[in-house]
Amino acid sequence: MLRGSPRKRYWALRRQIDNLSALRRPGVRPFARVLFRDWIRFLFGIVRPIQGQTRERAEAATAWLLRAQRATSDDGVSLGYFPCRAGTTSGWLDSYPETTGYIIPSLLESARCLGRKDVRESALKMADWEISVQMPSGAVQGGMVCAPERQVAAVFNTGMVLQGFSAAYRATGEARFREAGLRAADFLVADMGDDGHFRSHGAFVVRHSIKTYNCLCGWALWLFAEDAEDERYAKVAVRAAEAALRQQQSNGWFANNCLSDLEAPLSHTIGYTLQGILEIGIRAHREDLITGVKRGIAPVISRITPNGFLPGCFFSNWEPASFSSCLTGNAQLAVVCYRLYEVTGNAEYRQAADRLIDYLKALQTLDGQDPGVVGAIGGSFPLLGSYMTLGYPNWATKYFLDGLVLQDRLSAGSGG
Repeated sequence: MLRGSPRKRYWALRRQIDNLSALRRPGVRPFARVLFRDWIRFLFGIVRPIQGQTRERAEAATAWLLRAQRATSDDGVSLGYFPCRAGTTSGWLDSYPETTGYIIPSLLESARCLGRKDVRESALKMADWEISVQMPSGAVQGGMVCAPERQVAAVFNTGMVLQGFSAAYRATGEARFREAGLRAADFLVADMGDDGHFRSHGAFVVRHSIKTYNCLCGWALWLFAEDAEDERYAKVAVRAAEAALRQQQSNGWFANNCLSDLEAPLSHTIGYTLQGILEIGIRAHREDLITGVKRGIAPVISRITPNGFLPGCFFSNWEPASFSSCLTGNAQLAVVCYRLYEVTGNAEYRQAADRLIDYLKALQTLDGQDPGVVGAIGGSFPLLGSYMTLGYPNWATKYFLDGLVLQDRLSAGSGG
């Protein structure tokens, strides 16, 4: 971050030193070489965007997500590959219910595009695993998977897993996925306050009454409303989007929109908010919601460099609040731009999305000595950056895959 209290800066530096000390371990040396190359590329600005290779890159991203599933002791997807983390010998962390949930639709779509039955089967195993760890209330826990007595309900996580249940139900027509989705959807409906905001944020984010990015749960509710043929869920979805839009300032910036720093939200949570409002706006035929997304994405597009680099956090005047890039956010914002292009036909959106995705392609490694890195997208660029430092969270690769699938679809449609 570019600013913060001396105490925060001290502890951030201390964590960096502790993590870097792990590079002396023999098993981490292949990753140390990756880290050194990554820093050199950042320092000297020598990343060159890659046009084309979309299917090849999607195959590699898909393979990494399946590798992350196999790395766990269950059918969930590892939170990610973090070889410098204390307490891990393989570098892979335990399964993460939240993001396993929204990886399911990504892999089902990838399976369809790539013609991979094995990918479809792996995604459905994830959905069955999510049923096995769902809380009795219908909620999904925050954090990595843990024993039932330690679970704490988190509304955002529940919405993301609801996406997975809906995708699995649509792919199979099997009632167990719809029933699990019903439990999750009912929890979300009961959790919404009179102001249209959800309340149960869980234990892994800074305490605050409003989390604007929770509107992404509304998209999941709208999809489930179609599954259940029940308009009640769609109405709650629209309320969530309207509440999020009320947090938007005239310059497009959203208040109360970060996991930890309300003054400088991540591009990651900005992406969540814009995607939630956009997808509900499209389905509800609400031009005001779509206009809000256009207002929110315009200053982001203006901050993308010609080669595709985007700062990872922004203050309320859209000045960068981080020297590094949050790669998950880049992929999410590319998805939003591709969808806006599909809705509006405005080529500016597609060009911005291509810049972001083509830059991410250049940061994806297709070969190397460390299988935890091959095919993945890092938390930050450089890897020493402030978001998910020194590792590869599974959601970065998930959103990159989503972007690749959209790029491939649009390229096929235009003959490109």
